[in-house]
Amino acid sequence: MFYRDPEQIYRVSELDAFPWLIHGFGTRLADIPAQFAQLATLKQIHSSSCVAAEGRSGILGEGDALLENSPGGVVAVKTADCIPVLLVDERLRAVAAIHAGWRGTAARIVERAVEAMRERFGTRAEDLHAAIGPGIGKCCYEVGPEVAAQFGEQGRAHIDLTAANWRQLEEIGVTPSRIYASNLCTMCRAEEFHSFRRDHEAAGRLHSFVGIR
Repeated sequence: MFYRDPEQIYRVSELDAFPWLIHGFGTRLADIPAQFAQLATLKQIHSSSCVAAEGRSGILGEGDALLENSPGGVVAVKTADCIPVLLVDERLRAVAAIHAGWRGTAARIVERAVEAMRERFGTRAEDLHAAIGPGIGKCCYEVGPEVAAQFGEQGRAHIDLTAANWRQLEEIGVTPSRIYASNLCTMCRAEEFHSFRRDHEAAGRLHSFVGIR
């Protein structure tokens, strides 16, 4: 279950059960980078590329998913309508932060990230927890025919990126009861979230992070 803490960060109560884990989905009221002396991010390119952080910090190249299993390592993605997804391997203490816009979702980036965790760390899908954070909701995300066709729709359509990523996680073997969705729309909730579709070039960015103590 998602809840907002006094620091104006959304967290998942099920993930709070792991004392070795730090995680959160920032709001426009939370300065996430200021909270971490070392934070790993990427130049995000709306791809399905996954990068291993290996305990490093700063901007670690181009891609849209960051993997980490080093104690003290914290990885983050930045969004302003796209969907942030955090993966947590409770058995091996490995994590990933994923940026899933419509292009990344169509390219099945969450599936690629699970596969990359399996290849790099030995992660099993059944050991994963997945938290799908705030992003633009189906209520506000109307797209044209070319984008709609990527999701099996015809003509202009409202697309549910959260549901699409949830389905992909299930299809690769993540247990449905271990998938948590905030169902918070960044465009609807201007007081809490930045939204590129709403605010255009004036939009800031939200940081979603996960790491190992």
